[in-house]
Amino acid sequence: VQLQASGGGLVEPGGSLKLSCTASGSRFSLGTMGWHRQAPGNQRDLVATVSSSRITNYADSVKGRFTISRDNAKKTVYLQMNSLKPEDTAVYYCKGVSYGGTVYWGQGTQVTVSS
Repeated sequence: VQLQASGGGLVEPGGSLKLSCTASGSRFSLGTMGWHRQAPGNQRDLVATVSSSRITNYADSVKGRFTISRDNAKKTVYLQMNSLKPEDTAVYYCKGVSYGGTVYWGQGTQVTVSS
């Protein structure tokens, strides 16, 4: 399974971005999918997850600003990011977990929030 992430970029504080991540290479859908992020010098932290039944979970730091969603037919997970702050600057990684428990990571997409 390969995960291809896109949608990162440079945005001013208060702006919005939408990340997408599409799974390919398997005819089977993934179970839980989500996004993690890693800023320079920091560990990779959970941002948000969505289960196959669309139950969502968010880090406290993004609650009310970010929305995760998925389109199972397209094998794609999205992260709508609003009211972005400089501290949201990081490389964002897509993650998928198969029903058998195998973990897959995408290649990462840079999000920079700066004026």
